[in-house]
Amino acid sequence: MLIRLLSVFALSLACTAAQSEPAPWYWWVSTVDGSRVCNQTPLGEGWVQEPTPFKDARCRIRLNRR
Repeated sequence: MLIRLLSVFALSLACTAAQSEPAPWYWWVSTVDGSRVCNQTPLGEGWVQEPTPFKDARCRIRLNRR
């Protein structure tokens, strides 16, 4: 019984990992001087995220969201 339960658990983890995608990249614009940075996570106070997601770290390839 324990082996069957562990098998089901391992299979569910594998399915979840197969469906995951990398986090999108966004342009972040400084409210102080208008400079722009491409990043996946917020940079803190004083930075505003532009709405268009990108696939790459240079924010050149737009991400087609479904």
